[in-house]
Amino acid sequence: MQRCCARSPPARWLTSKLRQRWVPKSPRGCALRARAEQEVAVRLIVTRPRQEADQWVAQLVQRGVQAQALPLIEILPAADTTSVAQAWAALPGVRAVMFVSSNAVRHFFAHANANAAHWPPGTRAWATGPGTLKALRDAGVASDAIDAPSADAKQFDSETLWAQVASQVSSGDRVQIVRGAEAGQPQNQGRDWLEQQLAGADAVVTTVIAYQRGTPAWTPAEQASAAALAADCWLFSSSQAIANLRQLLPLQSWKQARAIATHARIAAAAQDAGFGVVCVSRPTVDAVVAALKSFR
Repeated sequence: MQRCCARSPPARWLTSKLRQRWVPKSPRGCALRARAEQEVAVRLIVTRPRQEADQWVAQLVQRGVQAQALPLIEILPAADTTSVAQAWAALPGVRAVMFVSSNAVRHFFAHANANAAHWPPGTRAWATGPGTLKALRDAGVASDAIDAPSADAKQFDSETLWAQVASQVSSGDRVQIVRGAEAGQPQNQGRDWLEQQLAGADAVVTTVIAYQRGTPAWTPAEQASAAALAADCWLFSSSQAIANLRQLLPLQSWKQARAIATHARIAAAAQDAGFGVVCVSRPTVDAVVAALKSFR
């Protein structure tokens, strides 16, 4: 049986041929499969937005990884910041504010005024992962006002967060969800999973668009440079990054490339894009390094 993993917890691999997942017992499996198919490039392409990608690359390089930033999502200011200003004004009466990403935190707090220098004591700040948690602390929100999955959680996502905070919400509570919108698209496009859970708990949910997500504009030279990385290992933390890559390089084959995805849904998108081997890893630097080493 072929196996692939990253330590604590193990990663899982998917191949476009088999479309199966294995939860392995040994970290040697990815290496066994990689050697059986082809030589594996050790360079890791980090596709997060620019600021986050640079931070990840710095941490990966410190751990001896040959890493390169290639942002596949461009972060832009919101086209209309009215909802952000209204959210700040309403904040003292809000039960909780859920931030979907560190970019949501940064763009939300960029519009804080002098009257909002302190986070209201009765309002909780929700974060789905360590990056968002750090951004909230950097913005001045006290740690005891923040709810987030524990550092050793199996996954950093809305489902894990909701399991932790559901008991906080009562009927009629007001909750804000601060997120981004697709550039050039209507700002309110249906409900996400957490919003559905909140609605089911009879909470009053307000969506706050703090920024926009767009596709980078590549020159022909940049397209050629990206295509030259088609045999490397790619790190994906968003399905949108994969969609943007396919849009930017629609004819590129990725069957020689490997991908590390930080969620099963993202892994499925990478598999659909044609990546030869896909490993699922927790979205932490140490877990990603372990997954990358298992390819060697």
